Amino acid sequence: MFRTGVKSEIGRAVQVVGEGQDVPTAVAAITATRPDVVLLDVHLPGGGGVEVLKQVLAVNPDQRFLALSVSDAAEDVIGVIRAGARGYVTKSIDGEELIAAIRRVAEGDAVFSPRLAGFVLDAFSGAIDIASVDEDLDRLSVREREVLRLIARGYAYKEVAKELFISIKTVETHVSSVLRKLQLSNRHQLTRWATDRRLV
Repeated sequence: MFRTGVKSEIGRAVQVVGEGQDVPTAVAAITATRPDVVLLDVHLPGGGGVEVLKQVLAVNPDQRFLALSVSDAAEDVIGVIRAGARGYVTKSIDGEELIAAIRRVAEGDAVFSPRLAGFVLDAFSGAIDIASVDEDLDRLSVREREVLRLIARGYAYKEVAKELFISIKTVETHVSSVLRKLQLSNRHQLTRWATDRRLV
């Protein structure tokens, strides 16, 4: 449904030559069609956008990518830019803005919304420790990251359970696991850790 919506928004201005529903089909479509720009879902099933970037750029280092995601979390932005994307926009963007972003990337420009551009600048200036963001987050499962973000935003365990459709006991288990993996002692430290890394 989402891909159909995007195609209807941009199809009047750009030619859509292929699409993929997961990492293998995306890589196959990109390598077969060699598009001017790949509009890349950051959380594509089968390994995510970073895996697509790695596989495609290994055989075609000139391929241009524009990342598209519901997430504006620092680790997502930094991760795909480090992997080789030329821009990053969120799914709140409207059709005209998306078409303009695709054209700019096709012309060789880098495209970011102002908030996301700040993450990239902070990463290069050293304000965000990129290595520690990747290394620490790699220890956490997808579900643990979701729980971490909600707890850091001030959600109570009961609210986290409701938001993620899991039991309060499961939330407690995930929080304990996150604290152990990140070597933190309490919820306050967890919130500060997440805030420092712009994950909230």
